[in-house]
Amino acid sequence: MATKSMRQATTGRERASEHEGFLRYQSYKWLKIALAISAVALLIYAFNDVQPKPNGGSIYGYITGTVGVGLILWLAWLGVRKRAITPGRWSLKSWTSAHVYLGLSLIVIASLHTGFDFGWNVHTLAYVLMMLVIASGAFGIASYAMLPQELSANRGETTQIQMLDNLRMIDRQLNEAAQPLDAEGAAIVRMALEDDPFGGGLIARLTGRYAKCGTRTALDAVRADHVREEGVADPYDHVEVLLERKKSSLSRIRKHLRLKALLEVWLYIHVPLTFALIAALLVHIVSVFYYW
Repeated sequence: MATKSMRQATTGRERASEHEGFLRYQSYKWLKIALAISAVALLIYAFNDVQPKPNGGSIYGYITGTVGVGLILWLAWLGVRKRAITPGRWSLKSWTSAHVYLGLSLIVIASLHTGFDFGWNVHTLAYVLMMLVIASGAFGIASYAMLPQELSANRGETTQIQMLDNLRMIDRQLNEAAQPLDAEGAAIVRMALEDDPFGGGLIARLTGRYAKCGTRTALDAVRADHVREEGVADPYDHVEVLLERKKSSLSRIRKHLRLKALLEVWLYIHVPLTFALIAALLVHIVSVFYYW
């Protein structure tokens, strides 16, 4: 019995470990380290009497500046590091957790480094770029925390390929249902058949709003323009049902694409801003030592 209980406890710990995300890695180990670093920096800043006022050119400013630059360069290395998934103390999960929390600690370290002395110059530009990089990273973390569940709920038990297969099947049925229609009806159905679920550009994909949706236009046309006789079988009825099904199917696919885009789009801002930050940092450092 004792052996069984031990095995169950061990299995439970293993399962808990398997589901541990990078934010909670080893009971928030890197969050605690980041808070400790920030607390030390704040304490020294509070008791450090710099005359005439705190600034990046003081000894404290040089130390926090060196720590900040070192951290930024190390954090930027994640893009290279994540290409290799390895276990152990410096596993990718550990590295990513450190990337998040030490990146947030830069808000404190870099702000104290500046001495809150800002202006229209390259030094402030580097600070602003750093804050934008952190903000875009925070958006990425929030996206990965919230969107996968919504993505899964929208997809249900189907895959993206199955959703597209279902759309193609409805198109085939629509094409057959349009055969008895006159020229005007066939033109209306063609609007839906030529509708591209991936069209509309980046803005449409991110917002989920497709102003030129052919399926919606065709459905409105069938409902508004066609007069039906009561008690008489009408091929437009079948077309309307299929258009409604296609509209619903398109809505799910487009929501799926929007959620996937939101999961990825922040990287197209975060990465270029990181390179711009490193460039601004180099100019900042060179100018500081040039005019020293």
